[in-house]
Amino acid sequence: MPVLDPSAESDLPVVICAVSGLGGVGKTALALCAAHRAVRKGWFPGGTLFIDFRGYDKDPVTADQALLALLDGMGVRGAELPQTVAAQYGLYRRLLAEERRSMLLILDNASDPEQVAPLVPGNDHHRVLITSRDRLTELDARLVGLDVLRPEAAAELIDRSLRLSDGGDDRAACEPEAVAELAVLCGHHPLALRIAVGMLRKRRYRGIASLVDELRDAEDRAGTLCVRPVFEVAYEQLPLEQARLLRLLCLAPAAEVSGEAAGALADLGIDQTAGLLEELASSHLVTPVPMRGDVRWRLHDLVRAFGVSVVAGDADLTEEGQAARKRMLEFYHRWASAADDRLNWLPDMPEPDRFAAVPEAVAWLDGERACLVGAVQWAREGLYADMAVKLAVRLSRYLDWRRYYDEWVALARIAQEAAHRAGDLLGEADAWDRLAIALREADQPEEAISAHRRCLDLLQATGDDGRVASAWEGLGLALADAGRLEEAMEADIRARDLFRAAGNDRLEGNTWNHLGIALHRADRVEEAIDAYLRARDLYEVVGDRNRAGMAWNNLGLALKDTGRLTEAIDAFGNALVRHREFGDSYREGAALWNLARAHEIADQPAEARTAWLAAAEAFARADAPDEAAAAQSHAHALT
Repeated sequence: MPVLDPSAESDLPVVICAVSGLGGVGKTALALCAAHRAVRKGWFPGGTLFIDFRGYDKDPVTADQALLALLDGMGVRGAELPQTVAAQYGLYRRLLAEERRSMLLILDNASDPEQVAPLVPGNDHHRVLITSRDRLTELDARLVGLDVLRPEAAAELIDRSLRLSDGGDDRAACEPEAVAELAVLCGHHPLALRIAVGMLRKRRYRGIASLVDELRDAEDRAGTLCVRPVFEVAYEQLPLEQARLLRLLCLAPAAEVSGEAAGALADLGIDQTAGLLEELASSHLVTPVPMRGDVRWRLHDLVRAFGVSVVAGDADLTEEGQAARKRMLEFYHRWASAADDRLNWLPDMPEPDRFAAVPEAVAWLDGERACLVGAVQWAREGLYADMAVKLAVRLSRYLDWRRYYDEWVALARIAQEAAHRAGDLLGEADAWDRLAIALREADQPEEAISAHRRCLDLLQATGDDGRVASAWEGLGLALADAGRLEEAMEADIRARDLFRAAGNDRLEGNTWNHLGIALHRADRVEEAIDAYLRARDLYEVVGDRNRAGMAWNNLGLALKDTGRLTEAIDAFGNALVRHREFGDSYREGAALWNLARAHEIADQPAEARTAWLAAAEAFARADAPDEAAAAQSHAHALT
């Protein structure tokens, strides 16, 4: 397929190719087939990146959300991901410009040019392949229309598929007229034809004409010639348990679910669910998607739309679907809570369920992210507001960890609105709190201050001093970010006094650390040193080694600013030890960076060079290549 070849000589190279056609007609399959061939030919040594925009779902993926996934695919994640959207786009374009090996971007299932236009490389070195049901004429792209199959191709698909399953299945050859009529009844549509073939495989000793008769009856009931009669007949022929699982899967928050989540939705065991899913896959009603040694299960959106309409048309099935959604929300809340507990775990806390280590928890959250986000969006429907709000709160730490700030802001707003409608005072306060934190991380301090104040207003009436203290703590951070340092210190002191009265040493330590940062920025360095020492001591008492490392690091910076270099070097060394023990490679690198700077100021070049090299290695382990390269450069400068 020369349109993809980046080495093809042309006065006007084709950078973008957009394939359009009906849903289920095979656009994605064609794009992936073309990509695989291109990769085999060595056209894209820089690799390929794939994004499903879910353009025709209720909540399609935005360009900004896709950008995060593309950056993740390019190795940019965690601490090295820029905090603002503008900076993320800047990094993305720089990485594409610097990548001299040609890359292929597959932007699948887009419904709007605005979804893909910001992601198109700014040069003709890379290639973009887009699929959409619409002709994206606004793009400067080669437009390729994909229609349904020609009659002879549809007949060949039926014959080859039957023979692939059973080499002796010659029904297509024996019943050419029935094959032709079946193709017409399927609208020559590839998805409908595959489902029809699945039905024929299960009725091996019945003629093709018998299925044609059933489809004619379904067509008469539908009153139109479309693919819906195929779905109806396929659904009606399913055993009861398979039919139930299929229609419930159509209600899931995303098109692709894990087998475990499907079991929760249907209230079935894992083994029974897996068997039913495999049967549905053999009927081409679901598609297995292998992923990291496991399998997820995907429904085409035409099948999902059919299943939703079946449920909506029956009061009993609607009630069944509501119960299934409740079970799924409980399932996601249970394990998102366990993952969140692991991300926040300290040695004196009970061991969280299921997840033995942070990477395991993050991997589960990564895999379930689309469903988790979709489940929170159910809060808009009212029935599920309470659980959806709790789930949104539990996802905050993860979204912060991954720096998915736009997504975090959006979910927090949904949770806040849902809690407000439900009259859930504490739930709304929690949602305002998480929204404020997300806005702060998204570099919107004034909006964060407003959200924190809304949270405080709600909490003042509850008499819950612990929550009020946390709200003052968050407000102090937002005020400091906005440069309103005196107000920030007042808020930090309020939070400190409340946590101290409650005997919460760890959270009191947080407020001393935040107070130290505000004092340091206000050039009250000696007072900042005292605050950092108090934070350090409280963290050490409760065994929070990573936060103790942060306090040691901040203390070192303040000591360095007062010229007390020997003490600063000792403080950075202590920070290094604690971050290394905790396994926080990025903060380990930051402590080494500060240690190297202190050694340079103290005129100790050998020690500085050693620290720079160690910082480069730590940043490399943290997957922070820019910081690693900068540290390496500093080390070379001292050679």
